[in-house]
Amino acid sequence: MGIFSKIRDSIFGKDDDKAKPGAAAGKTAPPRPAPTRPAPTRPSATQAAPAKPSPAKPAPMAEVDVEARLAAMAEGKDLNWSSSIVDLMKLLDIDAGYANRKELAAEMGRTDYEGSAEDNIWLHKQVMRELAANGGKVPASLTD
Repeated sequence: MGIFSKIRDSIFGKDDDKAKPGAAAGKTAPPRPAPTRPAPTRPSATQAAPAKPSPAKPAPMAEVDVEARLAAMAEGKDLNWSSSIVDLMKLLDIDAGYANRKELAAEMGRTDYEGSAEDNIWLHKQVMRELAANGGKVPASLTD
């Protein structure tokens, strides 16, 4: 799992958690038996074939309010997560050391990351843009 995946999963929740009922509360659901279906029958020549149901469209993914979630996580903590990639990573309990930031920058498409203030500002904004591209609602103040 990449560094960005850890950031995204810390904010959005893991895909596994979303798929399991009760997972958010730490509960596991009992296994359910697979539903049984009657064998299909062919319509006779005098019967009209039943209309085919339209394929189900997946429900649109709800946008995650990234700023609100991070602000709630940061309550009572002295972290400047809204502009500091180091503080953002600390807030999410992700090692914010140079090696991880360099790996994250590579994931974001930058191979010349050196850890300067300018590099870290770019990295923070790029992470916010990527969160927005992955279903997050991120205000322009965090991406521009």
